[in-house]
Amino acid sequence: MPRISLIEEGRDPALKPLIDKIKAERGGRFLNLYRTLAHSPGICEGWLHLFTEIRQKAKLDGLSRELAIMRVAVINGADYEYKAHQPFAIREGMTQAQIDALPAWTVSDLYTPKMRAVLGYTDSMTQQIHVPDAIFAAVREHFDERETVELTATIGAYNLVSRFLEAVQMPHETGELKAHN
Repeated sequence: MPRISLIEEGRDPALKPLIDKIKAERGGRFLNLYRTLAHSPGICEGWLHLFTEIRQKAKLDGLSRELAIMRVAVINGADYEYKAHQPFAIREGMTQAQIDALPAWTVSDLYTPKMRAVLGYTDSMTQQIHVPDAIFAAVREHFDERETVELTATIGAYNLVSRFLEAVQMPHETGELKAHN
């Protein structure tokens, strides 16, 4: 049961332009995350803009992006985020075996040096906050400055996502719950 009600389309005519924008940028869907965020239209619109930039407009390759997102979800125990991004991760080139090995990636031989750099950076940023020079240097071997900024923003942003989702106990899209107000 979500801790915050899910806004239904049509409930508030003032939200229609925002909901239309969300649906246009998210494949025609008004996902539960945005149904919750819409309680604060300004935050919802800012969130949409940030994540559209990260997911659709960044130079960072999709495989690195989804690898970081999936690892953040694993570390933070964010099941909604994890399940939502599995199809994207596969579409970007991750194998199911790589996805399954994420909890113990350090002992797996399924990841390239570039992937290992992303995973190490994601772990440091998510678990320790402070990133050791050696881990940052490994990232810089594979990414230019723009890509490094985008990878860093992706990891930080998806830590925000998982913390938000878990705090409000976001329900999965399947078996959607009806808003209770």
